[in-house]
Amino acid sequence: QVQLVESGGGLVQAGGSLRLSCAASGRTFSNYAMGWFRQAPGKEREFVAGISWNGGSTVYADSVKGRFTISRDNAKNTMYLQMNSPKPEDTAVYYCAVYKGARLGPHVDYWGQGTQVTVSS
Repeated sequence: QVQLVESGGGLVQAGGSLRLSCAASGRTFSNYAMGWFRQAPGKEREFVAGISWNGGSTVYADSVKGRFTISRDNAKNTMYLQMNSPKPEDTAVYYCAVYKGARLGPHVDYWGQGTQVTVSS
């Protein structure tokens, strides 16, 4: 019954902007940390950004720090990733994730199906 559905992916030019959304259904995730991961072809899935249950703390991978912003709207059970000035190396499938607890940690409880982001030069 639990579903995490990513949307907003697509083709964007380098230096442009894109906003990804992750809409949750089946249960409320307002008490859980959430995050974004990505996987490029032939590469391991990597952490992009995370946010605590109330948005009070955020963590970013060095590769996206200063360009991407993670946020959430618990009233809508939705999480976002604002991608500013994306680079071709940001091209990947982006996955929404819900962590096991209220704080960021090593264990992810649920994954979305992923949305493709392609950055053209």
